Amino acid sequence: MQVTETLNEGLKRGYSITVSAAELDEKVNAKLKEAQPEVELKGFRKGKVPMPLLKKQFGQRLLGESMQEVIDGAMNKHFEDSGDRPALQPEVKMTNEDWKEGDDVQVEMSYEKLPEIPEVDLSGVEIEKLVVKADDESVEEALNSLAETAKEFEDRDEGAASEDGDQVVIDFLGKVDGEAFEGGAAEDYPLTLGSGSFIPGFEEQLVGVKVGDEKNVEVKFPEEYGAENLAGKDAVFECKVKAVKAAKAAELNDELATKFGAEDLAGLKAQISERLEAEYAGAARQVMKRGLLDKLDELVSFDLPPSLVKAEADQIAHQLWHEENPEVEGHDHDKIEPTDEHNKLAERRVRLGLLLAELGQKAEVEVSEAEMTQAIMNQARQYPGQERQFFDFVRQNAQMQQQLRAPIFEDKVIDHIAEGAKVSEKEISKDDLQKAVEALDEE
Repeated sequence: MQVTETLNEGLKRGYSITVSAAELDEKVNAKLKEAQPEVELKGFRKGKVPMPLLKKQFGQRLLGESMQEVIDGAMNKHFEDSGDRPALQPEVKMTNEDWKEGDDVQVEMSYEKLPEIPEVDLSGVEIEKLVVKADDESVEEALNSLAETAKEFEDRDEGAASEDGDQVVIDFLGKVDGEAFEGGAAEDYPLTLGSGSFIPGFEEQLVGVKVGDEKNVEVKFPEEYGAENLAGKDAVFECKVKAVKAAKAAELNDELATKFGAEDLAGLKAQISERLEAEYAGAARQVMKRGLLDKLDELVSFDLPPSLVKAEADQIAHQLWHEENPEVEGHDHDKIEPTDEHNKLAERRVRLGLLLAELGQKAEVEVSEAEMTQAIMNQARQYPGQERQFFDFVRQNAQMQQQLRAPIFEDKVIDHIAEGAKVSEKEISKDDLQKAVEALDEE
């Protein structure tokens, strides 16, 4: 076998690989000899089929297999000897298309190698960690929100009309074109006006009703309604009002606290404070991470594989286009051309991705099986009722596993770098933290 370099330009590499006919024949013969003891043909005992007959019977099939193995072996040996790591799958093509048995095989291989990452001195890296404490006002606001979810309803005075936010208890019967439809009827249904739980326009028409009122509510089902037989149809709901109740906020006391798993009100406030500060810490970490990445980006400069940058820029442009055009769900649209801004962002992402991968490898950072399982379970919750199918799908899909593993690995590398950096804490208000987080999206 002969390997000759044909291209060496920046990170681009090209090689011509020649596999001699003798090498191929030797490989085929070795495979036939290995299989001979198990082969059984008519007229011959098992393991006694002559090699020439075996070659005639199975040689053609083994030739292609042997050719692929020899080329793969040549590629693997090249990468092992050269130390090159291809940025993407190498492009391999056979150049003597008129090849016939007995000819040498000529192959061209081309790829972009990953660059050598320069050593980075992280000893002088300084990062700022924002700290936000849960103030009394925030705790009270969260406590009141919990109380709102635990509110109860009490009957209004006799003859009182319903108001927005009240609960009306109704019997209703829905009809389309004068005919009742399946699922369109209920008795003693408690409906909170303003909750948006019924189709648009329904709840508003029940504001001002009293106990004993009978009212026909006229609505139009949305065009995208789940039931095709009702989508876009006009409907009339015959409603009978059986009760009108006003909301009564739950009292902020120990009894309320026990409903949410705390021993008393003080314990509930402590839980809320802890939860809020955990949320603040998560947001502050994103700000810290961006700051650290900015510093790392300033510390390094090296050639980037054009293919990786292009792929990243295409993905960025495609994703942003869909965010700006949410009504387009499929991907059968015209190709989205990346802008200079997309290309610049892609270069940053590729550069930092390669740097973090290098730093993580040197620090022996690994994503554990438990961390992967947790990530898959978190993602699976987005598919209620299909968690098991999603879990099995990811376990059988290497690309999906890599998509889930990559952000975990990146965060662990960031934590590793932060552990060795000079960290200064700065206490700020939650409003200032919110502004810092919003600024991340603007950059």
